[in-house]
Amino acid sequence: MGKVLVDPDQCRRTVARIAHEIVEHHPDPSALALVGLHTRGVPLAERLRVLIEEFSGSAPAIGSVDIALYRDDVGVGGGRRGVVPVVGETMLEFDIASHAVVLVDDVLFTGRTVRAAIDAVFDYGRPPKVELAVLVDRGHRELPIRPDYVGRNLPTSRGERITVHLAEVDGRDEVLLEEAA
Repeated sequence: MGKVLVDPDQCRRTVARIAHEIVEHHPDPSALALVGLHTRGVPLAERLRVLIEEFSGSAPAIGSVDIALYRDDVGVGGGRRGVVPVVGETMLEFDIASHAVVLVDDVLFTGRTVRAAIDAVFDYGRPPKVELAVLVDRGHRELPIRPDYVGRNLPTSRGERITVHLAEVDGRDEVLLEEAA
């Protein structure tokens, strides 16, 4: 157990605020696609899609991307060498070239996951724009990646960990601060 930083009500309000910000920047949601990163970015993208439709009257396209084959740490040091990644499903059933893409993830840390997601999306086409929405930005970037939409900035030390629980995956909504194992 860790310290609860964001409770269920705060989580709901935070996701709603991100949806409002996306609508402000994309007045025509039909030209927009929300792409969730597995695992918790997928239900967050779906929540945003529902709210954007509620706020604007039009729903953006929705998709998901698995970055397992795009990671830059597979087969490199730290005991991962030779490990075959478990590959999940990528679903991008819309024309990438005609939709601005908002990548959606739960936590932004080093930026390496986002870099891998961008590579995965570009294998399906070249979107006119790619943006990033995250529930939590915890800092410690290793790559020059910055989110366009941030739910919460929660600075952490390297010895701490942010854990996001979402009802669709974990049965409850909360963000925890935990000591790294």
